[in-house]
Amino acid sequence: MEERPVRVRLDPPAEDPPRKPLRISKRGVAAVVALIAVTAVAAQSCQQAQVRVTQQQAIATARPQAGFTPQRTQVRLVRQGLTGSPYWAISFSVAAPSGDGYSKLTTVRVDANSGKVASVNRER
Repeated sequence: MEERPVRVRLDPPAEDPPRKPLRISKRGVAAVVALIAVTAVAAQSCQQAQVRVTQQQAIATARPQAGFTPQRTQVRLVRQGLTGSPYWAISFSVAAPSGDGYSKLTTVRVDANSGKVASVNRER
């Protein structure tokens, strides 16, 4: 089999015709404004779902709300509400002398985004 050289012809690039300036329509402006609004709402909702307060910070914030010196501290991260806002649920307890249940129990909810105490539930 005989090899033959391949010839390639290169033409100079053709000049593009000048473009007309883009027309901005009311519909296009409305679409861009709507897109920016949707992006802002999504960013805000994502920001509210973040956990900015550490577990240790939440315990330190909630401990004065207990009103007693706890023997046991239990911490859970829970999401509540339609938006699923994060809260630290901290339970402070003292076991009952009988060993069945608690003689003192307080549960404090701390907003995991802002660090503010959302609720205090004292039992016994």
